[in-house]
Amino acid sequence: MILIILYLNFLQKCWQWLNEWDTQLFLQINTVHTSPFLDAMYPWWREGNAWLPLYLFLVVFMLQNFKSKALGWILFALLTITFSDQVSSHLIKPFFERLRPCNEPLLANQVRLLLNGCSGGFSFTSSHATNHFAFAVFVYKTLGFLIGKWKYVLLVWAATIAYGQVYVGVHYPLDILMGALLGVSIGFITANGFHRLLGKLAPE
Repeated sequence: MILIILYLNFLQKCWQWLNEWDTQLFLQINTVHTSPFLDAMYPWWREGNAWLPLYLFLVVFMLQNFKSKALGWILFALLTITFSDQVSSHLIKPFFERLRPCNEPLLANQVRLLLNGCSGGFSFTSSHATNHFAFAVFVYKTLGFLIGKWKYVLLVWAATIAYGQVYVGVHYPLDILMGALLGVSIGFITANGFHRLLGKLAPE
C-alpha cells in the first residue's frame, strides 16, 4: 500500500513538473517569440479552408494518374482524416479533459488569443496536429516514391500548422507533440492498410 502511495505521489510530481514546463514553453511561443507577420499569417494558415486547393489538386492528380486505384486512395485519405479526428476529439480529449490555455483561469491575463474566440473543447491532444500529421504521413507513404524529396515538405507543412495552434493561443506544446505522434501512427496504419488491400501505386 505504501509503495502504491509513493508511486502515485511520484506520478503527481512528474505531471506537475511537466505541466509547468509545458506552460512556460507555451508562454514563450505565444507571447515572446512573436512577430506581426506571424500574427497575421497563423490565424489563416491553420484553417482547413486555406488548404482546399491542395486537397483538390491531389484528388485531380490521383484521378488522372492512378485511375483504377484513385478512388480507393481518396477513400483511404478520407478514412485517415476521419479516424484521426475521431480518436483525438472524441476519445482522448474527453478522457483527459485538459483545458485549453485560452480557457485556463490561471493564464487569463497572459494568453494572446489571436482568434475570434476560444473553443469550448478540450486541449489534449490537438486535433489539428493529429489530423495534419496523419494525412501528411499517409501521402508520404503512398506517394513518396513519386514526389521524391518533396515528401519531406509534407511533414514540415504539418509541423507549421501544428505550431500555429500554440502560437494563436489554443494549445500547449505537449498537446501538439502527442497529437503529432498520434497522427504519425494513424498515417502509418492507414497507408499500410491501403498497400495491403490495394497494393502500391503505379502510374497507369
